[in-house]
Amino acid sequence: MNIVTLLYLLEIVFIVYSLFKFIPKEQRREAIAIYTYTLTITWFFGLMVAEFNLIEYPIRQFPRAIKTSFLFEYFLYPSICALFVVNYPEMKSNTRKFLYYFAFCSILTFIEILEEKYTLVLKYIFWDWYVTWITFYITFYSCYKYKKWFFKKYKLNN
Repeated sequence: MNIVTLLYLLEIVFIVYSLFKFIPKEQRREAIAIYTYTLTITWFFGLMVAEFNLIEYPIRQFPRAIKTSFLFEYFLYPSICALFVVNYPEMKSNTRKFLYYFAFCSILTFIEILEEKYTLVLKYIFWDWYVTWITFYITFYSCYKYKKWFFKKYKLNN
């Protein structure tokens, strides 16, 4: 088993464990809505980034079908966004909220930097780490705002 396969397996196990551990049963509906919303974002922008050769994915799950990382764009990242939104510290201070965003974006960016530097999972062409950090922030913010909008009517009726 090569390092990339091991890395993918560890990421899958970690995410599946986290989904069951950190998403309460009563919030699964919210998590599914966020997961689905994130898929629409990653489908469009992930393909654009890959098609315009901003990032290259030398090792892909479906190399003939798609130029992007199927595992990351369609499973890992939407799952992480669901975890982010469901556990968002809504009733905490602005500092705590900022640190929550900062921690999620920074940890994911750090992992991507390591993957880019030491594996063939991805290769930056016309991209840099700070663009990754900014796109993570925008996506998390968008997902949170979508959740607030989507479930506002439901919360008002209950």
